[in-house]
Amino acid sequence: MKSPRPNRQARGATLLEMIVASALVMVLASGVFPLMHWNDKRMKENQLKIALATMRQAIDKYNEYAVEGLIIQEDVDQMFYPVDLEELVEGVEVGDPQSPDAKEVRFLTRIPPNPFTGEPDWGMRSYQDDWDSTSWGGENLYDVFSDYQGKALDGSYYQEW
Repeated sequence: MKSPRPNRQARGATLLEMIVASALVMVLASGVFPLMHWNDKRMKENQLKIALATMRQAIDKYNEYAVEGLIIQEDVDQMFYPVDLEELVEGVEVGDPQSPDAKEVRFLTRIPPNPFTGEPDWGMRSYQDDWDSTSWGGENLYDVFSDYQGKALDGSYYQEW
């Protein structure tokens, strides 16, 4: 038995097939875009954790050297902590006060930017400030936190990290 259209060959997709294929692509794409948003946020959160850990390690290392007497502090209010983040970047003289072989040590190469703002804007706390203070007393630098007003994927706020 012969087909009703013997001379015609299938040349492409019909309009209905193209509409169905386009609809499927749109449905799949609508599921991918939110995943990309969450992935971007997760990456920024990881960068924030790394930046905070790096600065806190630098503060702790400065404190360790100061407690050991390798960094001479002129102000008693410093309590063995740096004055600010810039002091960690600019560097300080480290060495035995009795020895002429002091060397300059930089604890940070630069102040890392906040991944959510792109600027090096960090909240700071002094040793004398309350543990949950959002304003810096200015005596010394005991801790840093993010100033970004946002909520993390785990439900916590970035300022609490």
